[in-house]
Amino acid sequence: MTTVRVAPYGSWVSPITADLIASAAIRLVDAQSDGQDIYWSESRPTEGGRNVIVQRGPDGSTIDLIAPPFNARTRVHEYGGAAWLVAGGIVYFSNFADQRLYRLAPGEAPRPLTPPVDLRYADMIPDRARNRLIGVREDHTDPTRQAVNTLVSLPLDGAETGGQVLVGGNDFYSSPRLSPDGARLAWLTWNHPNMPWDGAELWVGDIGADGSIAAARRVAGGPDESIFQPEWSPDGVLYYVSDRSDWWNLYRLQGQRAEAVCPLAAEFGRPQWGLGMRTYGFASARQIVCSYTQHGSWTLAELDTASGALTPYDLPYSDIDVLHVGAGQALFEGASPQQPAAIIRMDTATRQCETLRRANDTDIDPAYISTPQALEFPTENGLTAHAYFYRPANRDFVAPAEENPPLLVMTHGGPTGAASAGFSLHIQFWTSRGFAVLNVNYGGSTGYGRAYRRRLNGQWGVVDVDDAVNGARFLVARGDVDGARLAIEGGSAGGYTTLAALTFRRVFHAGASYYGVSDLESLATDTHKFESRYLDSMIGPYPQRRDLYMQRSPIHSVEQINCPLILFQGLEDKVVPPDQSERIYQAVRAKGLPVAYVAYPGEQHGFRRAENIRHSYSSQIYFFGRVFGFQPAGPIEPVAIDNSARL
Repeated sequence: MTTVRVAPYGSWVSPITADLIASAAIRLVDAQSDGQDIYWSESRPTEGGRNVIVQRGPDGSTIDLIAPPFNARTRVHEYGGAAWLVAGGIVYFSNFADQRLYRLAPGEAPRPLTPPVDLRYADMIPDRARNRLIGVREDHTDPTRQAVNTLVSLPLDGAETGGQVLVGGNDFYSSPRLSPDGARLAWLTWNHPNMPWDGAELWVGDIGADGSIAAARRVAGGPDESIFQPEWSPDGVLYYVSDRSDWWNLYRLQGQRAEAVCPLAAEFGRPQWGLGMRTYGFASARQIVCSYTQHGSWTLAELDTASGALTPYDLPYSDIDVLHVGAGQALFEGASPQQPAAIIRMDTATRQCETLRRANDTDIDPAYISTPQALEFPTENGLTAHAYFYRPANRDFVAPAEENPPLLVMTHGGPTGAASAGFSLHIQFWTSRGFAVLNVNYGGSTGYGRAYRRRLNGQWGVVDVDDAVNGARFLVARGDVDGARLAIEGGSAGGYTTLAALTFRRVFHAGASYYGVSDLESLATDTHKFESRYLDSMIGPYPQRRDLYMQRSPIHSVEQINCPLILFQGLEDKVVPPDQSERIYQAVRAKGLPVAYVAYPGEQHGFRRAENIRHSYSSQIYFFGRVFGFQPAGPIEPVAIDNSARL
């Protein structure tokens, strides 16, 4: 029988250690089937974040298809996605180190299909009738100009060609889809300053005898309508997701008319930060297996294309991602508040589910797991915002009477992203040690309709910060957390919200920024193509509204920061370059506040190496322990803190 000990919040001993998170957890990236075999890819921290393609045979046995140093990851849009596919037992993948496309046939070594020049490939599909692949190419061969994105075809005869351009002229392309008869190609495209969730267009072209595209025409979308995931039904009807009703709903093209298939106050789409996202697929011409989110929770369902009837499956998952449908099965990544993400196979006839691969094979006693509470709280201008609230949970400990827990507010990246209710070792690391966690879906987050998503337009650094602050205040007012021990953390865009909250508000008492933006002007002038005009909508056009960029940049108001800060940064980050963190660190240190800067050589935007993941957790809880006056449990490696005498 377990003896419950009394110990201060933050000091509890937890089985969810930094070592466990770094070594036991993998990131499941994609899943698809080919014949009787199932394939998925997983990013392994213990292998430096290498993306490995795994094959599962009909007997349940699995093998790794690519050995080191190969790494199936593309840098198209820098964020990548859709880096590989399988067709006829042959795997085609983009290799991270050289960004060349490789062909891997059974029993052979990977063989390059593209030349050793700065061309990047993603989102490929097979065109079997013409013995080629069709996909997205990003051309970086001319350093004097911005990268050029096109749709290209690549022959499968082994010739190392860069590809034949099929469609070009716009800033971005994605989602090429062949009609079942191979006669037409559909695709998405968008132009600066839009991001794909702001406005995108769906085009269709006829494929000529020579394989070229003719009679290309726009069939849906525009600068104020976001289109997501076009798909052809088995009987040749073009389906897609559009937010024209304020919600990302399913439509189909009937002649020249868009027909809503299942109008619903729910989202059937996601923000296309990565390529290859899928939320639905065809089990037959009449049956769609789809996923959608309402009130922050995802559901898998069957949709009758004739009647429009939507029938949810009774499944235990609150998160559904990377959905692929075909051959009598649906493959998806599923997670629940208590169970980590896993690759799931569902038989579409029997609805029976089988777990093929878990992101974390370690079984954790549910008594150490905090279950999220969906929270809607008041914020500025009479509006409400959304979040998930987690209370401390650890079967072995309770806090001293009358002590409220410290609160860690988490701000997701994007900023057009979303916090989910799915199991997170990251969150449970903190709650099992005695922290309360508020994972905020501030205005601008996806999953709550287009109007909610657009709250951040022109208001980045205002609305997101207000919602993070008001969420913390709401919990303090309810008596759930200690108002004198409020911390905030975030990565990338969430790191910017963290830095802005510490600079422009006096609510939090400590912060942790992971590769966060501190200088909006530098971000506007020194970032990759995909995001180079993103701030036009989030802040204002640059340089016309340079005043706003200066006004909302923490680096230009560092004298207003009034609490300790720890910063983490990958030194190979091309999205948010290291100088963003280095400059804020130097300025905070010069001000005399306690500050730590932890830089990791070789890491890019997001940490993938086990040793760095482990170190960042250890460093952050050590830092918070010094700030809030508790001693973290276990062997914790100290991190150097400048101006530590002020703690």
